[in-house]
Amino acid sequence: MSPRHVLLAVLVAAIWGFNFVVLKIGLDEFPPILFSALRFLAAAVPAIFFIGRPSVAWRWVISVGLVLGVAKFSFLFIGLKAGMPAGLSSLVLQSQVIFTAVFAAVVLHERPKPVQITGIVLALAGIGVIAWDYGLSSPLLGFALIVAAAVCWGVSNVLMRYARPADTLRFMVWVSAVAVLPLFALSALTEDMSALGRLDWAGVGAVGYVAWISTLLGFGIWGFLLRQYESSVVAPFSLLVPVFGMFSAWAFLGEDLTGLQAVAGGLVLVGLAIPQLLGRRAARTEVLPEPLVPAGR
Repeated sequence: MSPRHVLLAVLVAAIWGFNFVVLKIGLDEFPPILFSALRFLAAAVPAIFFIGRPSVAWRWVISVGLVLGVAKFSFLFIGLKAGMPAGLSSLVLQSQVIFTAVFAAVVLHERPKPVQITGIVLALAGIGVIAWDYGLSSPLLGFALIVAAAVCWGVSNVLMRYARPADTLRFMVWVSAVAVLPLFALSALTEDMSALGRLDWAGVGAVGYVAWISTLLGFGIWGFLLRQYESSVVAPFSLLVPVFGMFSAWAFLGEDLTGLQAVAGGLVLVGLAIPQLLGRRAARTEVLPEPLVPAGR
């Protein structure tokens, strides 16, 4: 990757890492699915009325909207609400790297280089250490929900890579719009929505950050990078998210950063550094295989 694109990838990781602190604040104000619905509503409106139609087939917009917007973030928010710490959640969520690599290999026929596989294995070893430590003393439901969110993120990475939207900002606005109604419906069926009647600045600020900074800016840049490089090259940068997430949770939420977590975070950094330092000749975007179905608009 070029130095400029590396910096963009690190910026997204920082945005998404701090996002876990904001999520904890927002979940103190709203139930999880309602919070997610408000987040995507703010991301979609009023932007959707000014940006025009998406530049890809509707099936890609709907697929990413349901997988990323509805499934991934519902699992993530419910897992956080169930008690998973913000910093630890930011770490466990990065198991999406292995799911992305597997799904990309099967669907897109992308084969990770040996140096990339080595880095992913080391980083996932760090995630595994933290997961094992957490499982010794805490219920595993929250952990399982975060892993389910990671699976959905891996699927959405491959969908975005296959769709290759020309305008990722426009794409994410429409993806956000797709998620709104299903999330509000799920919230109405399963949650108390009375929080809508007692909005305060903390709730509004949390919705604004996750909608405009984390969703539109973050995923807009991420989608741009996925159009330029193979999924297995871009996805490992998300391993920096837990580094920013754990530090932010320690600094702003007072969450403990233990020696074991520090060692695991070091493994994550080493796993990210190996393919970037030793694999500088990683292939740029290759010609994608023909779509499995006609790419209608």
